[in-house]
Amino acid sequence: MIDLKSDADVAVMSEGGKKLGLIRQKLVRMANAGTNLLDIEKQATELIRSEGGKPSFTTVEDYRWATCLCVNSEVVHGIPRNYTLKAGDVLTIDIGMIYGGFHTDTAWSLPVSGIKKNGDIPAATLSFLNTGEKILDAAIRAAKAGNRIGDISRTIQNGVESAGYSVVASLVGHGVGRKLHEEPQIPGIVREKREKTAEITPGMTLAIEVIYALGRGNVVYANDDGWTIATRDKSLSAVFEHTVAVTPAGPVILTQS
Repeated sequence: MIDLKSDADVAVMSEGGKKLGLIRQKLVRMANAGTNLLDIEKQATELIRSEGGKPSFTTVEDYRWATCLCVNSEVVHGIPRNYTLKAGDVLTIDIGMIYGGFHTDTAWSLPVSGIKKNGDIPAATLSFLNTGEKILDAAIRAAKAGNRIGDISRTIQNGVESAGYSVVASLVGHGVGRKLHEEPQIPGIVREKREKTAEITPGMTLAIEVIYALGRGNVVYANDDGWTIATRDKSLSAVFEHTVAVTPAGPVILTQS
């Protein structure tokens, strides 16, 4: 069942989401060549605590970290580990926070620059990442009252595939709020007729995710840690995610920095 939030609930989520968006941006600024993933995880934990929140991801059974940190072909659920970022890497920072009893969730993929800044990054990689940001914006615009979840899915699939990339179809966005993962699921591809998907109504709070790959979208478990999911063909992947509230006036991004 979909948990519709009151205006007061959304106000709390908005406050927490703004804090989380700022935390995400601080972590993004850390992601330079020479930075260790463990330092990003440590900073994430400290920043969440300093804002009066708690890490969302530690509510997932057996997961002990505040972030998921994925490099290059790693798609989601990457455990922070002793890895030093190199110029040309692509890092995905995924982070969630409980604040005032509500979760918000956000993720961003970015190129890791060295002394040449973006001169270290191939143009094809920059185009790949810019495309994901634009598709997320379009998917959020589709999250308006009267539309259906299938409209979000179609927007993501059309955007990714028209750019020549592949949706990671086995991974989905989701509702978010009192729990980290709530109904409805938000696939990145069209799985059923639009009319069979949930109608989007005010009070929904959604973690909308664009999860895609430069090559094929098939994935496997990697690193023997039981968590990290990577592309089977080892192609580059990326994730762009915001928590969004559906209001009568339209979708509102809660995790905007």
